[in-house]
Amino acid sequence: MSDQRPILTTRQGHPVRDNQSTRTVGERGPATLENYQFIEKITHFDRERIPERVVHARGAGAHGWFEAYGKIGDEPASKYTRARVLNETGVKTPMFVRFSTVAGAKESPETERDPRGFAVKFKTVDGNWDLVGNNLKVFFIRDAIKFPDMIHAFKPDPVTNRQEAWRFFDFVAQHPESIHMVTHLKSPWGIPANYREMEGSGVNTYKLVNDQGEAVLCKFHWEPKQGVRNLTSQQASEIQAKDVGHATRDLYDNIKAGNFPEWEFCVQIMPDGPNEHLSFDPLDDTKLWPVDQFPLLPVGRMVLDRVPDNFFAEVEQSAFGTGVLVDGIDFSDDKMLQGRTLSYSDTQRYRVGANYLQLPINAPQPGVKVYSNQRDGQMTYTVDGTGPNKHINYEPSTLAEGLREAPKPAKDYHQPVQGQLGRYQTSRTEDDYTQAGVRYRSFQDWEREDLIANLVADMKQCPEPIQLRMVWHFWHADEDYGRRVAEGAGIDLEKAKALPPLPGRAAPHKRLQAETYTDGSQAHRVAAE
Repeated sequence: MSDQRPILTTRQGHPVRDNQSTRTVGERGPATLENYQFIEKITHFDRERIPERVVHARGAGAHGWFEAYGKIGDEPASKYTRARVLNETGVKTPMFVRFSTVAGAKESPETERDPRGFAVKFKTVDGNWDLVGNNLKVFFIRDAIKFPDMIHAFKPDPVTNRQEAWRFFDFVAQHPESIHMVTHLKSPWGIPANYREMEGSGVNTYKLVNDQGEAVLCKFHWEPKQGVRNLTSQQASEIQAKDVGHATRDLYDNIKAGNFPEWEFCVQIMPDGPNEHLSFDPLDDTKLWPVDQFPLLPVGRMVLDRVPDNFFAEVEQSAFGTGVLVDGIDFSDDKMLQGRTLSYSDTQRYRVGANYLQLPINAPQPGVKVYSNQRDGQMTYTVDGTGPNKHINYEPSTLAEGLREAPKPAKDYHQPVQGQLGRYQTSRTEDDYTQAGVRYRSFQDWEREDLIANLVADMKQCPEPIQLRMVWHFWHADEDYGRRVAEGAGIDLEKAKALPPLPGRAAPHKRLQAETYTDGSQAHRVAAE
């Protein structure tokens, strides 16, 4: 049958020929600034809601401090990073943490089945470092160009203003990499009991860089000293009937009582490079790094000991960005991280204002003086530091009275990049289903039963094409998984199993040939000189 649907375009009216992948240098290389389609899409998405956040609107925050152990595991931290905040012992770095739900509005219940945001602002002596993550260690998608579509599907229907299960699963059904996160989210792990008793994860892959200019890939994690506790749907409903802000109440009451929550900060470390021996790409944030291969190495601890004096000034106006790093911590080519680095700070400039970094909650610690040459903008109330001559607000200057660049590191990190510019699929897709199946089998019996019950309830609200494709995904993750969802929801398992693989996608447990464009064609290998 001919497809008569209208063609997707940009706001300029240009036809969109690829809405699945950002343009990168090679399959695993960095995204390029001329990704106009992505920039238009993500910056418009950042402005879809005023004044509350588009995502993570419902939140609570607290102040505290971070203290480094001076080691990463049993090794000196300096072996891996020159970041002072991770090397200096006996220093309590002030911090602010904002916990949140993702999809709900500002006054939505804190009992919703939803990932929890775990955003941390280290106010280090070298300036701010923001680590913006979630409680779950994986995510739904691996390319930031899909983020607006994902949130549109998860948010309320634009016609009925109701969140609909069929919209959520209609999106997920087209993204096999999402099945891993769905397995986490629809299990009891999808509703943390409160903010104190939940894990945190940076989710994205970063790099640590040492004073020799050597880099390793890393993932950041927060492990609660209080232990981890979650709620079933029934337990959450019972709490919600009495209190829609129970997690905020729990956090504030415990801090005021002197029961200060504490987390151990850990990293996983992997050599930089493609790591072809793995069945997954370590830059893919829909995948876990197995802890038996890449153990959680303790780095330091965080303690929260003070609640905000004013919710709006400190929690609502707090602003985080994944691009806010300190020397010794660097970006990887994780496509979600690269997209978030543009989107997050852009959102804050729109939501709070161009001068959001002048607000005390977002400004560096008092000992860090800001000299930026940035000027003016709406609601400016201070002027950044200048050199001796206040007339010179630019750099460089012939006169020795302006600002100068900081000294360059003796040895800096220079990542080799090689590849054809284009839009690529992720080729290492063997574990799109494998890790979801491993997670399913790792659950206790009661957790599996709760997961199946939640999914069965959702599947009954979906049209048959979505039901069949979702059962197909679950069955390929684990046969028992797919069978139990099908039986519970009254879905024809054999009909689901007979579905072909998704068009243009790798078959389950298979990988694509490396350097495959999203249209299925192959990139020509660039010969090394």
